[in-house]
Amino acid sequence: MKIATWNVNSIRTRLTHVTDWLTANPIELLCVQETKVVDELFPHEAIQSIGYHAAAFGQKSYNGVALISRSPLEHVDRGFGAILPAEIVGDLDDQKRVISTVIDGVRVVNLYVPNGSAVDSEKYIYKLRWLKVLREYLAVLLEQSPSLLVCGDFNVALEDIDIHNPKGREKQVMATDVEREALRQVLELGLSDAFRKFTTESGHFSWWDYRSAGFRRNAGWRIDHHYLTPDLYDRAISCVIDRAPRELEQPSDHTPVVVEF
Repeated sequence: MKIATWNVNSIRTRLTHVTDWLTANPIELLCVQETKVVDELFPHEAIQSIGYHAAAFGQKSYNGVALISRSPLEHVDRGFGAILPAEIVGDLDDQKRVISTVIDGVRVVNLYVPNGSAVDSEKYIYKLRWLKVLREYLAVLLEQSPSLLVCGDFNVALEDIDIHNPKGREKQVMATDVEREALRQVLELGLSDAFRKFTTESGHFSWWDYRSAGFRRNAGWRIDHHYLTPDLYDRAISCVIDRAPRELEQPSDHTPVVVEF
């Protein structure tokens, strides 16, 4: 079984990229982020035309997550509110960032973690609050589903080797000690980084800024992850970053990351 995560930076703008990639890489499940479209306008027909099924949780112009599966999707939950009580979730589901399903006995959670904008900004405080609720959400899911895969755009580079140039990262959003600690608190539930099981050196990234020829210079960040419970971590046989879609004309600034069991 192969599962991929990919921030597509607009599913409609990058639709041909997605369908072509799935045709060439017939994986079981693709988890996409930043779909930027309301559910009513999600391109289901194009996805169905290549033999896939989709479930979306989106909003106009911003955010949005979706699942694209070779098998019909069942047990789809949207938002923190599908699991947690309203008094804990508060306004966090106003932004569409969480969708999950069950495939072959594995609970897959697809996330688009807030970026945070700038250190100590209102959006940064929101991001930290969001990650705290994520931990509560996953703690409940783990009680229900011991085999758990959590993937997506985490907007956090957990280690210095995940950044092309970590100098000054302590003051840079996506790499501050506070953000890293918030994500580590989530992972302490018993989740491990699939990519680092197979690749321990630096220089491997999943996002490159459009500016300053970031991709050509490989001046990137590794912020798209698959985190696995121990049983899945043991079963994983590969986890790779597919750089090819980033080389296309008008690409997303992210590229797929694929884990295989």
